[in-house]
Amino acid sequence: MRNRAKANTLERMFPIYSVHENSIVTKSGDLTMCFKMELPEIFTLSKQDYQHLSNTLFKALELLPNYTVVHKQDWFLQQSYKPDFQIEDASYLALSNQRHFNERAYLNHTCYLFITKTTKKRIAQQSDLSSLTKGYLLPKQSLDQQLILDFTSSVDLFQRIINDSQLLTMTCLSENEILGNELESGILEQYFALSDKNRGSLKDLALFPDKVKVGDKSVLFHTLSHVEDLPNKVSCANVYQNFSTQSSHLLLSMASQVGLLLDCNHIYNQYLFIEDSQANLKRFEKSAKTMHSLSRYSRENQINKQWIEKYLNTAYSQGLKSIRAHFNVMAWSEGTQGVSDIKNNCASAISQMGCTPRFNTFDAPVLFWAGIPGNSGDFPREESFYTFLQPGICFLNLETNYKDSVSSFGITMCDRLTGKPIHVDLSDLPMKKGIITNRNKFILGPSGSGKSFFTNHMIRQYYEQGSHVLMVDTGNSYQGLCELINSNTQGEDGVYFTYTQESPISFNPFYTHDKVFDIEKKQSIITLLLTLWKRDDQKVTRSEEVGLSNAVSGYLNKLQSTDITPGFNSFYDYVACEYKDSLTQKKVRQKEFDLDNFLNVLEPYYCGGEYDFLLNSQSDLDLLNKRFIVFEIDSIKDHGILFPVVTIIIMEVFINKMRYLDGIRKLILIEEAWKAIAKQGMASYIKYLFKTVRKFFGEAIIVTQEVDDIISSEIVKQTIVNNSDCKILLDQRKHINKFDQIQQLLGLSEKEKNQILSLNQNNDPNRLYKEVWIGLGGVHSLVYATEVSYPEYLTFTTEQRERLMIRKRAQELNLDLESAIKQLNRENLSK
Repeated sequence: MRNRAKANTLERMFPIYSVHENSIVTKSGDLTMCFKMELPEIFTLSKQDYQHLSNTLFKALELLPNYTVVHKQDWFLQQSYKPDFQIEDASYLALSNQRHFNERAYLNHTCYLFITKTTKKRIAQQSDLSSLTKGYLLPKQSLDQQLILDFTSSVDLFQRIINDSQLLTMTCLSENEILGNELESGILEQYFALSDKNRGSLKDLALFPDKVKVGDKSVLFHTLSHVEDLPNKVSCANVYQNFSTQSSHLLLSMASQVGLLLDCNHIYNQYLFIEDSQANLKRFEKSAKTMHSLSRYSRENQINKQWIEKYLNTAYSQGLKSIRAHFNVMAWSEGTQGVSDIKNNCASAISQMGCTPRFNTFDAPVLFWAGIPGNSGDFPREESFYTFLQPGICFLNLETNYKDSVSSFGITMCDRLTGKPIHVDLSDLPMKKGIITNRNKFILGPSGSGKSFFTNHMIRQYYEQGSHVLMVDTGNSYQGLCELINSNTQGEDGVYFTYTQESPISFNPFYTHDKVFDIEKKQSIITLLLTLWKRDDQKVTRSEEVGLSNAVSGYLNKLQSTDITPGFNSFYDYVACEYKDSLTQKKVRQKEFDLDNFLNVLEPYYCGGEYDFLLNSQSDLDLLNKRFIVFEIDSIKDHGILFPVVTIIIMEVFINKMRYLDGIRKLILIEEAWKAIAKQGMASYIKYLFKTVRKFFGEAIIVTQEVDDIISSEIVKQTIVNNSDCKILLDQRKHINKFDQIQQLLGLSEKEKNQILSLNQNNDPNRLYKEVWIGLGGVHSLVYATEVSYPEYLTFTTEQRERLMIRKRAQELNLDLESAIKQLNRENLSK
């Protein structure tokens, strides 16, 4: 049988008349100004921040004239991560990470704000007068020029207040962003396609009472349009139980459940109808009198009268503005998600808001039509409820996705919710914005918290972006990465020093490649000699400082004027002969500078002594131009002599880089080297390093398991904490009983404490990752996930069984480390 049903065209029914700059004019005569809003990142706001947001929105909304509709439209679209395989000079690990995250699903969020000036009649119309049901569109009441000028002025002021909040940002949409251009679709086309893809994707519309069909997508509505469906109390911030503990409460906005936490394609529409508040209250007073006169016939009338009087009493006593509001979740099925899954997910999300979910079964087409950008004047009055401005604001979504840094430099971390890769700059952009004043970092994480994985992951990316990296390790945590770099550079880089009896660490503190000794170099030699000469409990007199300084100066002058071999042996010979003679000539008394005592104490480091290897290296290794150097000193960390000496000389290597590598990023990472740092002389060295490194485009990074290691040295504690604007903490559940001490030491706010204690509270079992908290200057803080590919995991692993497996594979097949990892990765993928 032939279908004779009459079908309308979208062109005939389309409610939009014209678009000019950022304004939409409808055929019914409404004027809408269109904006894009940038919201704060999820999990970054404190209770005070949410209150500030609420107050800001309240102040801005109060400025809008009567008969204005504020339509906030939040789009949440499922997308897949698209890797970049064209990275210039990308390493094997960088490319393996790109492959690991290929097509990782995530929910992309975009927020729009449409402010519509309509008329008294239009704002009060019901669904039977929607432009969707009319055969013609002619405005019954138009806006005059003065009303339009007043409206645009109030919206401009609205925008200024929002942008001044420093938490929200409003930018005007351009005509191209509304209508689209040859390459990209605008928001109107995106709405009718339910997609943000390129142009030419419009689909047929089919309207049914309970749904709208857009192509093959079934659009469903769950509405909050009746007071009885709402909770008794609302708040702009609620505790998110999944990431909270008994002693910490992580907050999210009330509407976050139907925002980023609702994992399906959907739009969250939020409508606030600003009418004449006094007229509304008078109408309620009249209704209360009517209910009172009818109360004898029905108890319901008496109850309604009590509710109306309560509403009126609240409005008059607190000076509140009466408005109407409506909120709906517009979700659609796509791909493997069916209609029943969408309905269940939306109903569950609304229930977690404390509201009663109501699936709309009778006017879905009218709600869809009113949701067209700029057409909120078509919204049916019967689908809204009366409330006040403050509680209405509590239903607004106030968070967005994690945001990528716009800086070209940075590291890749992961979104906490979805695992999408996020580009994070912890150094340059925060410095440029004034968030931090130095690039130094303090990393605290107990054993098993993922500390070494995070630091390896960060350091690898620093190195691959041209940084010079020097590391002091006490547990072979960076051996795998160093070996991989050494293999890839054919031994030109990736230098790994470790102490063994057969091949002990040796240095030559008196060697420079150009025989130039500036004040800093000379001072580092004096500090080293004082450390060898004096115990911690022995004070150094002024005359001893002068005597030692003269000895070092005399020897350095001799190096520059003769061809003697620099080293501790020739220095010892110089002091024992030439310098001793000069002291005799000057008649320097023994109590002023006891040279014999000095020579006797330092004799073990002289030729034939127990430690003669330490300061007489015969290899003039050019560490200045090596970009990745690891000093593994685990075997000597408890040695009272070797450990502090080796650590000081390592510092000297880095200070050489500071002095000579202008314009090149450089960093030093010290892991668990606290016994040397606890010494007073060494603490002064660290203090100098932390305060000076920022001037040389450098970073000092301290990594520790125990906060007690920092507390044990007052100088170091103040130096590290006060001069590390980037603080990085990993899982602190082992320190939960003394976290108040950590909070006080690091100067953490209550919001930062709640973020830190939420680490790894509700990890996705389908992903292998550990969470890490990063705080910048007490201004910005966020929890990220450290997730790496299998090859990167094999490179960084500290599990002895896995390390032996990799080395065994390399030895059996005569492969380098990278080739062995590649083969193990292929086997893992084939499982």
